[in-house]
Amino acid sequence: MRRRLVVGNWKMNGGLAANARLLDHLVSEWQPSDRCAIAVCVPFPYLGQAQAALSSSAIAWGAQDVSAHAAGAFTGEVSAAMLVEFGCRYAIVGHSERRQMHGETDAQVAAKAKAAIGAAITPIVCVGETLEQRDADATDAVVMRQVRAVVDALGGDVAKIVLAYEPVWAIGTGRTATPAQAQEVHASLRAALIKAAAPEVGILYGGSVKASNATALFAMPDVDGGLVGGASLDANEFLAIARA
Repeated sequence: MRRRLVVGNWKMNGGLAANARLLDHLVSEWQPSDRCAIAVCVPFPYLGQAQAALSSSAIAWGAQDVSAHAAGAFTGEVSAAMLVEFGCRYAIVGHSERRQMHGETDAQVAAKAKAAIGAAITPIVCVGETLEQRDADATDAVVMRQVRAVVDALGGDVAKIVLAYEPVWAIGTGRTATPAQAQEVHASLRAALIKAAAPEVGILYGGSVKASNATALFAMPDVDGGLVGGASLDANEFLAIARA
């Protein structure tokens, strides 16, 4: 049975004092549930703070990226082994902002997912189309190409990932895919995972998820939770999304 998961992606936001308030609020208010798990993916400098605040709680934590390389002359990168030392359970790979701003290719995303799995970290693999691609009716072709790269690289280990569909046109724009639009893509992704012998992989929706739309989105049969951006910086909003 697929378990529900809601993950907060803080992006490049935070500060020690603000983080402490947010994390303390989450720990004090979140009641562990068999139906839903929650996690926060924080900037690299705050992994130690997250580990200290959350290690005795039911809340997991992770990173927003991971290097495909184990070690070496890769200035500015962070290896999966380093993330392990901070207790990370998750690492986001292939977020649209990384693909767009840093030119990450499907092959690089797949290599990062493989590195994470090699360190027993669950990669949250992001896929999604731009507005131009959606308007050109290329959504299915784009997300299937992105997923295929990961399936081909991981083989049987693809069952160890979490997938996140994030329509690029709905990230940080206030626009959100309708529940029906999200379900249509999630259903295609589910079919691809079934074909890859990984039917139990959770598929999250990411793209301006808010408490006001979470219930309708999560009611869709192939939407297993959310990858939450800006709303995860507000503890009450994030908790309301998870409780949905």
